[in-house]
Amino acid sequence: MQGVSQKEATEAFPVAKGEMTRFWRDRRFAGMECMQATFLTHEFAPHAHDTFSIGAIEAGCQRAMIRGQREDTGPGSLYLINPGEIHDGAPGVEEGYRYRMIYPDQAYFTAVLEDVTGRSFRGTPAFSRQLLQDPELAARFHRAHRALENGASELESEERMFSVLAAMFQRHGSQLLVLPSASEPIAIRHARDYIAAHFADEISLERLSAVTGLSRAHMIRAFRKTYFTTPHAYQTDLRIREARKRLRRGEAIAETALACGFADQAHFSRHFKARTGITPSVFRRG
Repeated sequence: MQGVSQKEATEAFPVAKGEMTRFWRDRRFAGMECMQATFLTHEFAPHAHDTFSIGAIEAGCQRAMIRGQREDTGPGSLYLINPGEIHDGAPGVEEGYRYRMIYPDQAYFTAVLEDVTGRSFRGTPAFSRQLLQDPELAARFHRAHRALENGASELESEERMFSVLAAMFQRHGSQLLVLPSASEPIAIRHARDYIAAHFADEISLERLSAVTGLSRAHMIRAFRKTYFTTPHAYQTDLRIREARKRLRRGEAIAETALACGFADQAHFSRHFKARTGITPSVFRRG
């Protein structure tokens, strides 16, 4: 695998006064997305990723919600968020927070575990807890992440990152992702599936009410209770997740916005940044 270039690893993009992000894709790790960021005021809208979201706080405090529970996380905290898990984040203190993140996809994460253990991995890797304290492992993750950012040799970078990912899974992982709960209402699952199949289209509450057989108000309440987000927020997040795929392929921002159902590029950019912390142009050239 080729190493990430120095420019790709160290170019910083201003976000807002006092805030900064560094975003890149590391070719040594199958194009894995990486980010180092300082946020003082930015608040992430509820969103999910098609990949794992793995990271740790370096300084300050973030207040995050996942699975309906809100927690404050600081130095020594780990984020071990499975694909599809809806979460948000905002500064928990006036000074904001600084953190490092990587976004390995499921296939690549599985390949890393198989490389490290020398055994075929059966099942789907997942983490049973998403927000937890593990100062020793967080420190190891920071060192591995800095090695990527600073353009360390391929051997050093892979050794550090492979080791820390394997340790994370050994301590906090499980073999299978949590399956949909038996208590998940079938009607609400139908609403989610309908939104997923038509995310780029205009969808009315009346249509979702017909799909579920529930009143509009009941459907919204039940959807939020089941998935910790509203139908509209879920649709918007699916649009952004599709946009990430298109931008990663190098598609134009205006065309991506239109294809994903956004009224205009400004509307698209606002929602994109609210869920990723960076603008579509930064993400596209990362």
